[in-house]
Amino acid sequence: MRRSILLIATLILVAHESMAQQSDPSVLTLERIYSSTDFQEERFGPARWLEDGSGYTTVEKSEALEGGQDIVRYDPATGEREITVSASDLIPEGSSQPLAIDNYSWSPDGSKAVIFTNSVRVWRNNTRGDYWSLDRASGRLRQIGKFATPSTLMFAKISPDGLKAAYVTENNIYVETLSDGSVTQLTHDGSRTIINGTTDWVYEEEFGLRDAFRWSPDSKRIAYWQLDAEGIGEFLMINNTDSIYSYVIPVQYPKAGTMNSNIRIGVVSASGGETTWVIDNDDTRNHYLPRMDWADNSEELIIQHMNRLQNTNEVRIADAATGRTRTLMIDRDEAWLDVVDDLIWTDDSQSFTWVSERDGWRHAYLVDRRTGEMTLITDGDYDVLNIVRIDLDGGWLYFIGSFENAAQRYLYRVRIGGGEPERLTPESRTGWNSYQVSADARWAIHTFTSFHEPPVIDLISLPDHRVVKVLVDNARLRRALDSLTLGESSFFQVDIGDGVVLDGWMIKPSHFDPAKKYPVLFYVYGEPAGQTVVDRYRGSTLLWHHMIAEKGYLVVSIDNRGTPAPRGREWRKMIYGNIGTIASADQAAALGVISGWPFVDTSRIGIWGWSGGGSMTLNMMFRFPELYHTGMSVAPVPDQTLYDTIYQERYMGLPQENVEGYRDGSPITYAQNLEGDLLIVHGTGDDNVHYQGTERLINKLIENNLPFQMMAYPNRSHGIREGRGTTRHLRELLTRYLYEHLEAEGRPLVSQPKE
Repeated sequence: MRRSILLIATLILVAHESMAQQSDPSVLTLERIYSSTDFQEERFGPARWLEDGSGYTTVEKSEALEGGQDIVRYDPATGEREITVSASDLIPEGSSQPLAIDNYSWSPDGSKAVIFTNSVRVWRNNTRGDYWSLDRASGRLRQIGKFATPSTLMFAKISPDGLKAAYVTENNIYVETLSDGSVTQLTHDGSRTIINGTTDWVYEEEFGLRDAFRWSPDSKRIAYWQLDAEGIGEFLMINNTDSIYSYVIPVQYPKAGTMNSNIRIGVVSASGGETTWVIDNDDTRNHYLPRMDWADNSEELIIQHMNRLQNTNEVRIADAATGRTRTLMIDRDEAWLDVVDDLIWTDDSQSFTWVSERDGWRHAYLVDRRTGEMTLITDGDYDVLNIVRIDLDGGWLYFIGSFENAAQRYLYRVRIGGGEPERLTPESRTGWNSYQVSADARWAIHTFTSFHEPPVIDLISLPDHRVVKVLVDNARLRRALDSLTLGESSFFQVDIGDGVVLDGWMIKPSHFDPAKKYPVLFYVYGEPAGQTVVDRYRGSTLLWHHMIAEKGYLVVSIDNRGTPAPRGREWRKMIYGNIGTIASADQAAALGVISGWPFVDTSRIGIWGWSGGGSMTLNMMFRFPELYHTGMSVAPVPDQTLYDTIYQERYMGLPQENVEGYRDGSPITYAQNLEGDLLIVHGTGDDNVHYQGTERLINKLIENNLPFQMMAYPNRSHGIREGRGTTRHLRELLTRYLYEHLEAEGRPLVSQPKE
């Protein structure tokens, strides 16, 4: 009875505060963050640099046609603006409305625009839709692949000579002549299990490979991936809500240690005919072909060929006519290798760029296409995060890195022949910087943000980094942020011993009193796929953390070892085979240091996270129940054997060969140790991290007679955002649970001790 009265009192208090604060521009509320436009960011683009470096194009609202969009070209030197495709150009025959531009591209010669519209989501991204081509000279607008079912075309691309378009629909590849609309079907075996020109679930999710075919530079052939998913385990998701009878949604999903799709690469004439398959004598279900392209000519392909453990990457050159291959170079690592997306050919086609951690740091190399000999470009104790541009005329390589602060990102350039790198990002832009650099390396579209500064997007000149034009200033958002009453936020480092120093940030309430003791809410991720400690504006998540802090909490985040910070190979890969164990020990050790701060109340420690952060939340609640008292785990992986092959095996090896590691790294192994208050949240339609794992965890907690709370969101995917009101509802749930179970200054604790 007492608990019910306290709960009602607390909810009334929260509701009263919320109503009183709705009109106060200095106060953050859930309604303002998630149901209003108060903190909406201004966007820019998508922008495309023209191949000759003469300008860039972007999409803007049409001034002449309400509701329409124009594609506009800008000259960076003069600022001249030209509408290259007007909204009126995009009105199909028989329609009064212009096409909505979901995305766009140009033919290589710039004579034709390809408009992607009416798109639909496939797993994570909108990769199916309708495509239209616009001939800029004649003004002719025509639909590509008109024969296909609406919103089923994928990756329509104009041939280099501008005469044809190739695309995928229903897992087959087609070529269409733009002048007369005649269509040639290149593959005929596409089905639910034979996948041509695109990929299966796991390749899309873990290698980011969706568009899986490439035009040859001479427009005569197409190279493509084919996957055979026959025999892949199907995970069955059940939809109980969208009809009077439930129905099953099958997902071909290879779980760790199980069979992958068979994968191979073929070359076919753009006019049709038999496919020439690249010869590969390996077990094609136990290797990966994550990247392939034409080798800067129309006779050869360059292929990245990785073994199943993903610790060996063979760069192979394949003869397009015969399919025969030769191994050009091999990269190896005792832990794992990441796919290389920084392969850029030099102008004479005799070498290409590569990144490797073979000397302990992620460095850039030039690789000779004849011999495979690697020449180091960057040298020193720093990481090249990605190559932005190679400028052969000037003799420079441009890259992103951060030499002194792992939470930040800056633009550097270094002589191709080697030498000391030069930082181009000015000191005034301390934080997170990203760049789209023009082909001639004279200009860039630069995006700057920091922890509390929303993005500013500029057109700059290089190498002087002079601002030519402000493209987006987010002035309205900045005013809204400036009007808020927010507590201090700061970055710090924690020395957990043995020479290990972890990065972190902390948000305090605006009314912080160092003489008082505060509860702490940790925000955690901790896996190799991402960092939480970044000097970057994180939108609604940041604002929610500030809202929580204003209620009398400290909000803290720590990056443990194994996160992808620019701190050298050893930092990132020392967790190989031990996902979940070393990281959780680091987090607990960091809490041990933070517990010594005089304003921290060690009896009130909470933690929350999503996906890998949900798993980490469970690990901390189960492994260190004496330290963590309240946990909120969203979409976790309680059992690592239930996750997919590519991700889990990359960092843990095969479960058959690392039985102990998989067991010890899985939170479910320690679920019986739960002592604190735990909330578990999962979407039942999560194709990525299956609801199955949460159900197994629930059974384990029930088996041990342990109380907990959980919320299942019907048919929501991993982001739990589908359906009207879902995001707001989820944040209300997390907020309410925290307020009810982790006492803050001036707010009573509602939950009672467990018996």
